[in-house]
Amino acid sequence: QVQLVESGGGLVQAGGSLRLSCATSGLTFSAYTMGWFRQGPGKEREFVGRIEWSGSFIFYADPVKGRFTISRDNAKKAVYLQMNSLKPEDTAVYYCAARYRGDQGEYDYWGQGTQVTVSS
Repeated sequence: QVQLVESGGGLVQAGGSLRLSCATSGLTFSAYTMGWFRQGPGKEREFVGRIEWSGSFIFYADPVKGRFTISRDNAKKAVYLQMNSLKPEDTAVYYCAARYRGDQGEYDYWGQGTQVTVSS
């Protein structure tokens, strides 16, 4: 049974930082590209970034470039999202997701999400 569990969300003031974690189990973690997504209030889910299964390539959505950093620890089967210089518009539920290497399109597995709230 595959599980993805996000943690680290919370309330932070604008300009602050948070580090989200996504712990996984039940999958060969090193074979999966890991993505981060978010869904703000009244908004559709949007792509934040991803780190390829090899760790060689990392992509970010324009709104978070230069502020967010994705990393992974294959030994711990976890992926992280370091968020700096947070803005109120970053307020959202953040989800991690896993997609088997080489696949395109939809992700195979999703976490339950963790709430991030940025106050102005």
